[in-house]
Amino acid sequence: MEQIALHTVLKEGKEAEYDRVHARIPDELDPALRAAGVHSWRIWRHGLDLFHLLEVEDYQAMRAALRDHPANVTWQARMAELLAVEDDYSGVDAGLHQVWQLPAKPPTS
Repeated sequence: MEQIALHTVLKEGKEAEYDRVHARIPDELDPALRAAGVHSWRIWRHGLDLFHLLEVEDYQAMRAALRDHPANVTWQARMAELLAVEDDYSGVDAGLHQVWQLPAKPPTS
């Protein structure tokens, strides 16, 4: 399982629309994401900045599986209206480089 952090940026003035659109993703997108190995995908927004945390079996395989999936193509077209830089699923994206992590505290006996 991989944890992948991403950072994307909204177009100015699109904050409320982005929040509204993400209140409920399309019914066909959820099974497409899960079939591509996504276990969870969380997004936080601060102003125009979006911070994503994905738990996925294999991030590169997920991107390959979703690149031409009809549900994702439609979703990415909608997101292109809202994001400063659209993701066309070309190239290799590895997410953000992790700099530090507080390790989980070991259980006490």
